[in-house]
Amino acid sequence: MNPGILQRLSEARERFEEVERLLADPEIIAQRQRFQELSKEYGELEPIIAILNELESIRQAVEEARVMAREDDPELAELAAEELKSSEARETALEGELERRLLPRDPNDDRNIFLEIRAGTGGQEAALFAGDLLRMYTRYAESRRWSVEILSSQASEAGGFREVIARIIGQGAYSRLKFESGVHRVQRVPATESQGRIHTSACTVAILPEVEGVDQIEINPNELRIDTFRASGAGGQHVNTTDSAIRITHLPSGIVVECQDERSQHKNKARAMSLLSARLLEAEQEKQRSERAADRKLQVGSGDRSERIRTYNYPQGRITDHRIGLTIYELDRVLEGDLEPVIGPLIEAHQAELLAELAR
Repeated sequence: MNPGILQRLSEARERFEEVERLLADPEIIAQRQRFQELSKEYGELEPIIAILNELESIRQAVEEARVMAREDDPELAELAAEELKSSEARETALEGELERRLLPRDPNDDRNIFLEIRAGTGGQEAALFAGDLLRMYTRYAESRRWSVEILSSQASEAGGFREVIARIIGQGAYSRLKFESGVHRVQRVPATESQGRIHTSACTVAILPEVEGVDQIEINPNELRIDTFRASGAGGQHVNTTDSAIRITHLPSGIVVECQDERSQHKNKARAMSLLSARLLEAEQEKQRSERAADRKLQVGSGDRSERIRTYNYPQGRITDHRIGLTIYELDRVLEGDLEPVIGPLIEAHQAELLAELAR
């Protein structure tokens, strides 16, 4: 293993032993908040140390098997060779698991998300593609037993959406979908194209982690303009006759959010405030990313929604992710909601980048 990683493992063991001692201290036990913080840290370190202990035992078994493999007894040497092969495979697996455990964890990974899809260049074809993307993400969410709530939408006359915003609720939603932010480009022959020419259209996708508490982002109520209006689209007669939909404008930033999914004006306002918090958090994080980008560009991409990240080529049944040079010919499978062929390699590329940083 890399010396940098070995050093971090050594530090993790020292810290684990220190936390273990502190948790046995009566003075610490009497401090409820401090005890809870240390207990959480202990729970995070414990599996790392357990794997490290197993790795050390396996390494000892590997050395013993190597010694036995040099014995003159052919039968014993053969058994030792089999044991050596098995132990070395386990050693490699444990080293990989330890490296992954040491990666810095994104605090947003377990959060729900807001999914925003907007039709870009391409007119009606872009709006239809926005509908295709919503269906793709909805089916993926359903396959993971997550729930999807449409917060607001602007339907296009001939189908699809000019804009649609959804909330996806599920454990690890952000961890799986956070690399979907950016420009998604589609190449296909529109149904209205009589000459069979391929058109190129695009949609922007934004993935925002839901802020757990609106109070985590400081929002001055005096800097908000809140309007109510009648919801449009599906929802029944009640929706169309009651001013239950909410539009909130954050005056300093100009950010506008809407929610018309719920019949209750109060619930719509709460959802809209949550979305506003996520947007403001994203704006602050984008500012920080821009500052870091002067030093180094992330391999997987900044997540900026102006960055072209993926092309869906219908005639060739091909999907290309431009950030990692991935090309697969499984377009139908992915559009039906099986996103793992593209999500998996993106996560692996990100982890490889983090490991490279960890080893420095």
